[in-house]
Amino acid sequence: MAFWSSTSVFTSKVPRKILFMFTLSLSVTYLFYSLMSCYNSLQFPLQENYAYQGRLVTEETTFVTLREKLYSASQGFTEFTEAEGTTAVSAVKDHAEAEQRTVEWIRTQASPTKPAAAAAAADRRRHTTALEREHAEFSTTDSDLRVNCTSDYGEKKLPQAIIIGVKKGGTRALLEALRVHPDVRAVGNEPHFFDRNYEKGLDWYRDLMPSTLEGQITMEKTPSYFVTNHAPKRIHSMARDIKLIIVVRNPVTRAISDYTQTLSKKPEIPTFEVLAFKNRTLGLIDASWSALRIGIYALHLESWMQYFPLSQMHFVSGERLIVDPAGEMAKVQDFLGLKRIVTDKHFYFNKTKGFPCLKKPEDSSTPRCLGKSKGRTHPKIDTDVIRRLHKFYKPFNMMFYQMTGQNFEWELEDDSESRSSQDS
Repeated sequence: MAFWSSTSVFTSKVPRKILFMFTLSLSVTYLFYSLMSCYNSLQFPLQENYAYQGRLVTEETTFVTLREKLYSASQGFTEFTEAEGTTAVSAVKDHAEAEQRTVEWIRTQASPTKPAAAAAAADRRRHTTALEREHAEFSTTDSDLRVNCTSDYGEKKLPQAIIIGVKKGGTRALLEALRVHPDVRAVGNEPHFFDRNYEKGLDWYRDLMPSTLEGQITMEKTPSYFVTNHAPKRIHSMARDIKLIIVVRNPVTRAISDYTQTLSKKPEIPTFEVLAFKNRTLGLIDASWSALRIGIYALHLESWMQYFPLSQMHFVSGERLIVDPAGEMAKVQDFLGLKRIVTDKHFYFNKTKGFPCLKKPEDSSTPRCLGKSKGRTHPKIDTDVIRRLHKFYKPFNMMFYQMTGQNFEWELEDDSESRSSQDS
């Protein structure tokens, strides 16, 4: 009887339930600790990834600080020290190492054994590729850093402003004065993209531009654009909001200056009087001669006004640029949205050449004048030829004044020349 009573205890329903609950609790406990172990194995890579992101933020801050110091250094306000350069290089290396570890960890996780994990593996591979691209954008070697610590540090952009004309109007003097401004970067040579090299494409054109920092303006000058028929449409296709600057000058004086330049290169060409007239006896002026045709400003401006409003054009007086360079530069800087930094203290009038020269930095009194090709002595032209040219240009000048809303007073200059010739 005792045996059966003890057996009944083990075979009753209550002990079976207790045994089942005990077994279940052991299973749950084992599963819990297994999950915790898995979580701990994943926690370190995740923390490493967070550390990488924190370093990336720190690195971006370092680059911003470096860029600001480089910008200040290029303007002469502060010096970029060797210690700061070493710190930047060290930060770049730390960033690269952290990123490499993260990439390696992602790659080790990209070997799933179950078909259901295939999509996750693909996502990780895409993320790896993105990180590698990011590494290519942000990583910088020591040699790259040394190259970037120059005036070319920044990004090449298409120009936001172009000096489009006119030849022998004073475009070189204006460009050199603008290049004194710390927020202007300009090409020294004339690209002639929109009249001669358009087929080379915008990438070729952009590559000619100097590198600029944020807030700086990219510029170029090619005076022949103003008289090129297809230039307005091409420039409009590139940037319809671009700013255009045109330096104009008394067309008679401009034509003589143009001829003087050609004569210096080709002494064998005919005289100015011969080229200016189809028939001098009848007074028929040859307007097809480029030296004279360029000065018909109203004709060329009409083509530009088909694509650009006057609000995007600024006309500089070539005469006032000589007698009052600071005044004209103030207007140009306002038009470009620049602070008036280039002032009268940047100019020195050279009596020999007959036009202003630029001073170098403000701490230097040594002037920097334009090359020998500027300020040539004009050949003596028959006063009757000059008088007839003034008469020829007068209606076109009046039309130009009306179109631009500005009076350049070239007729007053013509009258003074006529009186001086009569007095002599």
